[in-house]
Amino acid sequence: MKLAIRNGRVVDPASGHDAVVDLYIDGSRIAALGAAPDGFVAEREVDARGRVVAPGMIDLCARLREPGTDGALKTEMRAALAGGVTGVVCPPDTDPPLDEPGLVRMLRQRSREAEGARLYPLGALTAGLRGEALEQIETLAEVGCVAFMHTGCLPRDHGVLLSAMRYAKTFDLPLWLRPVDATLAGKGVAAAGPVAGRLGLPSIPPQAETVALHTIFELQRATGARVHLCRLSSAEGVELVRQAKREGLPVTADVAILHVHLTDVDIGYFDSRFRLDPPLRSQRDRDALRAGLADGTLDAICSDHAPLGDEEKLLPFDEAAPGATGLETLLPLLLKWASETGTPLVTALAKVTSAAARVLREDTGRIAPGAKADLTIFDPVQPWRVEPEALASHGKNTPYQGYELQGRAVHTLVGGDLRK
Repeated sequence: MKLAIRNGRVVDPASGHDAVVDLYIDGSRIAALGAAPDGFVAEREVDARGRVVAPGMIDLCARLREPGTDGALKTEMRAALAGGVTGVVCPPDTDPPLDEPGLVRMLRQRSREAEGARLYPLGALTAGLRGEALEQIETLAEVGCVAFMHTGCLPRDHGVLLSAMRYAKTFDLPLWLRPVDATLAGKGVAAAGPVAGRLGLPSIPPQAETVALHTIFELQRATGARVHLCRLSSAEGVELVRQAKREGLPVTADVAILHVHLTDVDIGYFDSRFRLDPPLRSQRDRDALRAGLADGTLDAICSDHAPLGDEEKLLPFDEAAPGATGLETLLPLLLKWASETGTPLVTALAKVTSAAARVLREDTGRIAPGAKADLTIFDPVQPWRVEPEALASHGKNTPYQGYELQGRAVHTLVGGDLRK
């Protein structure tokens, strides 16, 4: 289809472009900005007056509940489109884990049938995610895995991680790692500090993150493997990543959007909606995360979407499953962060578009002639109340339930196809 998007504020973080211009799409690609190509006749027009036209957001962590729950992927893909997300990275901690080529093929086929966002599956780094035997990651890469991850924490056997890095370096495959030392994290459910102490909750010290980071960086120095660090949470961790980048280690990092806003004080009196992994830390840590985003230490922001049901959240705090729904609140919370910190819109959007695409090494996340027509058109000031019935996701639990946020996707295009 030939589509003309008129009168919108086109913001492209990859080039720094930010101006009101018309945008023309021919099939699955962007044809032109400004003036229409010769002979271009639009089959459909969209009036984007007063709205922002941006690259579709790429969410570096969103759980889709498949394999595990038949039909769940289609529901979560609807939530992605509703939130203006055109690319979703799916971690391998599914049921069963994504450690077999057949499972990856099935997931990708179901994604195509769902006609939602683009799917970027992460393969399991070890068999069954048990941290013991390496998977044949080259084979998983051949069937569509974009990277390989050990979820939850680092393998307890650091020899396994060293072997994984050597293997990944040989085939130029990236590893995605949660910087968490399992022996230090233990059974903690809240960040170490006065709040956890007052509530009597088992806690996780920041050293669980920093010790893991020291391990990762030391093994990187030995192997040269590329590593993406998932969901940093501490001030000390941000500083270690900053030093590693100055040293020239091939490392990128992201942070979950809820950790950009919330702190451990928000737990209140055992509110399980704030039970997250990693746990919410102090205001000092929250401010360090924001500073890391500002100076480029942290490359991207993700939703860390976890569509959990009430049966998993309406439990005592230390028994509730960690996580919150996030695909549909990623955009307004990103705009809220930009407003609170004075971050220009083009800079804020980069954290969920062009920067996220660079982490994936995917040719998307930009607006330019010839680029994929993955776009979101959103109203940056539209108010909406976050209520369970307003969410497309299976997961209705969010710390922002009942809050009024600003900013909502009006249209979402994937490959030129107007899907919302």
